[in-house]
Amino acid sequence: MNILYHLGSYYLLMARVFSRPEKGWVFRRQVFSEIDKLGIGSLGIVAIISVFMGAVITIQAAFGFESPWVPVYAVGVTTRDSMILEFSPAIVSLILAGKVGSNIASEIGTMKVSEQVDALEIMGVNSASFLILPKIVALVFINPFLIVISMFLGILGGYFLGVAMGVVTPQEYMYGIQYEFRPYNVMYALVKTCVFAFIIASVASYHGYRTNGGALEVGQSSTKAVVYSSIVILIFNLIITQILLA
Repeated sequence: MNILYHLGSYYLLMARVFSRPEKGWVFRRQVFSEIDKLGIGSLGIVAIISVFMGAVITIQAAFGFESPWVPVYAVGVTTRDSMILEFSPAIVSLILAGKVGSNIASEIGTMKVSEQVDALEIMGVNSASFLILPKIVALVFINPFLIVISMFLGILGGYFLGVAMGVVTPQEYMYGIQYEFRPYNVMYALVKTCVFAFIIASVASYHGYRTNGGALEVGQSSTKAVVYSSIVILIFNLIITQILLA
């Protein structure tokens, strides 16, 4: 029953969020501000994690393929497919759920407990649409760019560190990342990315918007936002994979 209650409350909040924005120019300004804060501000951590994860995947693949029947270029194939199919869209989204989701929940939660949300409602502003819709639009727009950058940097990190450690040659790695490349895999990853971005922004906003009390409750809402958005991402990762790849 508790799950049904939260699903109903989430649906009602989203119905308010996707009503028409108050003013077009205000909405556009907020979207660009959120893109800078939530998307561009996450570029550094996405880049660092992607480079080192690509290198680790390359080294693990090289040590795992000990059979002489497995060609060395399979290391490049493994790194490419691991980054595109799972690591960049799913693992990076889980990391962003922690960083961006907690940021969104704590921001909206603080506004709620300090009665800034109530002040917007008194002025006749749809606070749900005013505060949440720009975050959803910004994250769904910018996250695919972050994931494409993550794919590129992960494969590049695998190349430089794999070659530097002598587990693969440049020629074999380059041949591997081009071997039987399927553009559909990138489309599959970007579809997952957009769905995960919506989940991160909307679930975190839901928990922030329901905050009541003080600073302690804001922290609890932030924690709930990270936990529940991560669980929902994992569930939808399975569903989308079953639909698009099965």
